[in-house]
Amino acid sequence: MNFLLNFRDAKPQDADLISRLAVRSKSYWGYSKEFIEACREELLVTEQLIKSDKCHYVIVESKERLLGYYAIENSCKQEYELEALFVEPEYIGQGIGKALISHAKNSVKKLGGKSLVIQGDPNAEKFYLAVGAKKIGSRESASIPGRRLPLFKIDLSDVGAAVLGSQI
Repeated sequence: MNFLLNFRDAKPQDADLISRLAVRSKSYWGYSKEFIEACREELLVTEQLIKSDKCHYVIVESKERLLGYYAIENSCKQEYELEALFVEPEYIGQGIGKALISHAKNSVKKLGGKSLVIQGDPNAEKFYLAVGAKKIGSRESASIPGRRLPLFKIDLSDVGAAVLGSQI
């Protein structure tokens, strides 16, 4: 498929749209309804979160259709954390996730970041390794007590500038 991608900062009025996308994307992996309900609060994006300085939310669209989004947070001086990266399920495996992570890397570099830390879903481990992340351990899930999630890090010192508004 051929997509002309448009990246833009999320607006407060996008909060419900991207929250619903996050739930659909998480559900793609076959989790039970109970599991998804336990994660719902963590997946919720509010207008206040988008307005705040805590995280920076970026949406990718094609022909004004939301395809995915990511959020980054400055966790310490030169390190950022990928707080979220979700793709509309029908577009998983079509390069949208790679375009989002490339845009996130570029954004972090522009902000002076030297690394990007990612707490990933176990189903996304291959994806994060394929886009240059190194597994550095695990972290307990904020939604499911006792569940460990893989933790990755991308060193951005070698990452070149991404081409924005790219075509996939």
